Amino acid sequence: MLCGLPAAATSPIAEVICEPSPRMTQRLKRQQGATLASTGLRSPDEVLELWLDPRDNWTMVIAYASGTSCIVAMGAHWSRMQPQDPA
Repeated sequence: MLCGLPAAATSPIAEVICEPSPRMTQRLKRQQGATLASTGLRSPDEVLELWLDPRDNWTMVIAYASGTSCIVAMGAHWSRMQPQDPA
């Protein structure tokens, strides 16, 4: 019998994890061996960070101007693409 309850989350993060930015950086570096691979401005108060670990697992973090950072997505098998010649 089907019921109207949501299925259990299958993501390694069932909810967003937030903490002070220095602690988040320390967690990613020490616990996962991750390095900051790239950043991009999401808004005047938010920077998106992409962290990669040695096994090509990735973690997407939003760093807020308030000094808090939040993990918003995680995944595996990150693939680096070579820039394409527009010609």
